[in-house]
Amino acid sequence: MKKSFGKLVWSLVLAATLTVASQPAAAQCAMCKAAPANNLNMGGKAARGLNNGILYMFATPYVVVGSIVFLWWYYRKEEDQPEVVSEADLDRQARLN
Repeated sequence: MKKSFGKLVWSLVLAATLTVASQPAAAQCAMCKAAPANNLNMGGKAARGLNNGILYMFATPYVVVGSIVFLWWYYRKEEDQPEVVSEADLDRQARLN
């Protein structure tokens, strides 16, 4: 199960990379920049919503990558812990042999 989880994570990372890389990049035009600034100067709140949307889009990839790294670390930590064997289990094994 651990190996299939790793394959799933790498498949998701590859799919996300290919999806993002295939999208054309577009810069913000002068009109798109001037309209919210003008709205804010006139007392509107559209620019604040636009800025919140930009921050949301900025933070999303970090949350996704951070979640993947945390899950990898969590499952890796479980895998590295040695198995604890009690003395009763050792005595039982000795009697069976």
